[in-house]
Amino acid sequence: MATIFSKIIAGDIPCYKVAENDQFFAFLDINPLVKGHTLIVPKQEVDYIFDLTDEDLAAMHVFAKKVALAIGKAFPCKKVGEAVLGLEVPHAHIHLIPMQSEKDVLFSNPKLKLTDEEFKAIGEAIRAAL
Repeated sequence: MATIFSKIIAGDIPCYKVAENDQFFAFLDINPLVKGHTLIVPKQEVDYIFDLTDEDLAAMHVFAKKVALAIGKAFPCKKVGEAVLGLEVPHAHIHLIPMQSEKDVLFSNPKLKLTDEEFKAIGEAIRAAL
């Protein structure tokens, strides 16, 4: 059974895509902690990030770095935080979150409610910075 992320990658579920290559896919988190909160997922369906091969894990972080640098340009912040939790969806993923303080990456924080137009503008800003 395909994960929700596999369905997003396949185009069966719409998303706000930021970037992709042959191995990885980046899209906006639909329940963001802050504007610019982006998910990086491997196209290969792997539940646990540390089940990826060393080469794939390294490549995923190199891809995430490019996206994180673009997020930082599009949404000026002190740093772009990286979080890997992996319990909510059984498909390896990295959260990239623009931070002004460590409080910005608390997953217990209320999630932003953004409009379609806001999501589209955020995605465009990040893509333009790539």
